[in-house]
Amino acid sequence: MELLEKIVNILENKKAIDVKTIDIKEQTTIADYFVIASGTSSTHIKALADNVEEELKKENIYPNKIEGYNTAAWILMDYGDVVVHIFTQSEREDYKLEDLWNKVEKKM
Repeated sequence: MELLEKIVNILENKKAIDVKTIDIKEQTTIADYFVIASGTSSTHIKALADNVEEELKKENIYPNKIEGYNTAAWILMDYGDVVVHIFTQSEREDYKLEDLWNKVEKKM
């Protein structure tokens, strides 16, 4: 998927940590993919989110919603088929989205 690849490339180019994609289209209707990444600080997390938004806007791609920007511990960016989660490393370890969705996949 082109949008998924663009988002991953944008995050990797801005030094996001441990960028992962999860195919969730068989488990839910909320999206086809999650992109999960970490930043080194709240400033880095905001910069990652800003860069994703700015780069996609250049191609007239806009998010349906962005949540968590003010706290910058976990920013969620909803692009319809792709939902981006940008975490601090500690928040990512606490929520363990990758593990959660892997468990859902195994149950199905």
